[in-house]
Amino acid sequence: MPDLKFERRYKRLHKGPVAGVDEAGRGPLAGPVVAAAVVLDPKCIPEGIDDSKVLTAAKRAELCAALLDCAKVGVGVASVEEIDSLNILWATMLAMHRAVDALGIVPAMVLVDGNRCPKWPHTSQWVIGGDALCLSIAAASIVAKHQRDCMMLELDEAFPGYGWASNKGYSAKVHQEALRTLGPTPHHRRSFWRVAQAELDFGPAAQAAE
Repeated sequence: MPDLKFERRYKRLHKGPVAGVDEAGRGPLAGPVVAAAVVLDPKCIPEGIDDSKVLTAAKRAELCAALLDCAKVGVGVASVEEIDSLNILWATMLAMHRAVDALGIVPAMVLVDGNRCPKWPHTSQWVIGGDALCLSIAAASIVAKHQRDCMMLELDEAFPGYGWASNKGYSAKVHQEALRTLGPTPHHRRSFWRVAQAELDFGPAAQAAE
């Protein structure tokens, strides 16, 4: 289970609040990439915080609501257009930057899940597997995942047929089949090869159908 050893170490060194940062949505074919930054209040930490991947959707929703109530939370989003123009790595870094900016406070230290930090003015440290080791990163993973899932549920209502309510934009079979039969939407990442190929394949088929 993740714990507070990273936060305690860096708070002691840097004499100020420590934020954890994580993202959701680097791999999907559709939808934005979402990052969250969380500064936990040691006096009000919801029970059950863990890596978002091992929690149910219902538990993530419950914990996200609790974190929004008792922690400092910032959410940052990078759009499909930004993903396609910057590439997914730099769009993810941009979303993380926006998440920290949205905290409302300036952290003394930022702990980032993964193997690199954005180019920003904050003192920071990356932590490989941080969502399973560091409590504030785990909390950020929950917020980022829940917020992005909610966005994909809304997009599923606007663009039915792709299965986004269940696959959240990832390359599931129903999603791939819809790309072939319905074609890409404005929310698809055209810089991803599966979407680019589907657009090429769908164009002639659509013209022939006319």
